[in-house]
Amino acid sequence: MSKDRSERVAAHIWAAGQLVDVDPELAFEHAETARQLAPRLPIVREAAAETAYAAGKYDVALREYRAIRRMSGGDELIPVLADCERALGRPRDALETLAELDTRQSPPAVVIEAVIVEAGARDDLGQREEGLRLLKRVAQQEVGPAFARARLFYAYADLLLADGREAAAREAFVRASELDRSGELDTSDRIALLDGVTLPESFDDDEEDQWDGEAREDDEVEAPESDDVEAPESDDVEAPESAAAAAPSHEDEPSADEEGLASEEDR
Repeated sequence: MSKDRSERVAAHIWAAGQLVDVDPELAFEHAETARQLAPRLPIVREAAAETAYAAGKYDVALREYRAIRRMSGGDELIPVLADCERALGRPRDALETLAELDTRQSPPAVVIEAVIVEAGARDDLGQREEGLRLLKRVAQQEVGPAFARARLFYAYADLLLADGREAAAREAFVRASELDRSGELDTSDRIALLDGVTLPESFDDDEEDQWDGEAREDDEVEAPESDDVEAPESDDVEAPESAAAAAPSHEDEPSADEEGLASEEDR
């Protein structure tokens, strides 16, 4: 690959990474352009898969994730492959894909993701109780990274809520919030919604509203009209006594004749 093409691929991959959480559609366009330029690079196919998944293009994401698995091997992608199948309305195919995972050899985070997807597929098939049982069993084991467990409790809470168990769902959301140390999940919003509390979209908006309110209050304070303030007449103003005493008096000054006499006497 030429240097120019490599730089173009890198630029599109960088743009896709920057945009995936803001504008998934545009991020996918960048990743797709990079894929056309370098279709054999795993990192390019991974960018295409992730942006397609974020943009809701699950058929494309499934194709790309399958390509990555063929190129790289391993079972880490089985949960997301199954999730794509489920998103395409094929829960049985999702369960068949998950059956390929060796849970004894896979990392706990991968196993947890697989359980989350399986619970959702069971719910799609009308087997909600089985989905809840799976989630509860793994949640009680307290194994795996904190964020993976947070996602597990979040999925458990979501399924409990769908089943009408609001109190239990709230407890699960609280547990997910405790494990989500970086605050990536919207557990606070979900708990507030269950509690009947509406959170502001932005605290900055509240501050602006407060300043607007104070500005309106200031506008309502009327300044005194100039006609009501009467300036004192100049004839009635008396100088302060100290100023009058300090001012020199012409009566105390000697006249020119007196100065002349004084000079003759001195002579």
